[in-house]
Formats: sequence, structure tokens, C-alpha cells
Amino acid sequence: MLVLTRKVGESIKINEDIKITVIEVKGKNIRLGIEAPSATKIYREEVFLRIREENQSAATSPKVDFGKISQLINKNLTP
Repeated sequence: MLVLTRKVGESIKINEDIKITVIEVKGKNIRLGIEAPSATKIYREEVFLRIREENQSAATSPKVDFGKISQLINKNLTP
């Protein structure tokens, strides 16, 4: 892990296209500004971990048979 010290208004760069700037330090809280391409997904860690859990759960849940669902719908729509 790289550990850096920055003051308000100072930034760090990640590659050519990501810039993280310290906006404010208030007590134990730090506000950061992040400039990155719109295609770059940026999440708070706890949100990222929840998304990953949900994706893993969805991947292991029983698969839906859309063919059977389609048959049921067609059966109920036919007079």
C-alpha cells in the first residue's frame, strides 16, 4: 500500500486519467474529489462489497427456465 500525505487542495494522479484531490479536512473526516472518465466505476468500499455479495448470490441462485415461463404465458393467453 502506498501512503501519501496531502494538504487541502493537493492532488494525486493515477495513470493519465484519474485525479484525486483533497477538498476538505474536518476532524476525522476527509472530503475527496475524484476526476475520472465516465466509464470508470467509483464506489465507496462498503457499497462495492455489497454489490459483489449480491452478484455472487445471484450467480449461485437457481436458473430460470424462460422456455417454461413462455409456455405458461402462452397457455394462459390462448382462449
